[in-house]
Amino acid sequence: MTRIEQEKNTVAKMIHIYCKYHERNRKLCNECQQLLEYAHQRLNYCKFGEKKPTCRKCPIHCYKPDMREKMRKVMRFSGPRMIFFHPIMAIRHLWAERK
Repeated sequence: MTRIEQEKNTVAKMIHIYCKYHERNRKLCNECQQLLEYAHQRLNYCKFGEKKPTCRKCPIHCYKPDMREKMRKVMRFSGPRMIFFHPIMAIRHLWAERK
């Protein structure tokens, strides 16, 4: 699996956790679905490609300000919970952030 695919998968899992537990939805609501599609689109056009750092460490902010704030909320809520729902993915993400 490529680095971009891993990032897409991680973002998708985080958005699903947020929507399920924060908004009480079983399926993604329209707003979360739009955020997911936007995140995948931004990852497709990432200038760093396979050498992409984690979003927190990235020197380029490619998200629009409103989408960036939505993603920040999702990451703050879902990040700590990832270790319970997707532990291997969470550890990989933390490891990539250390590099």
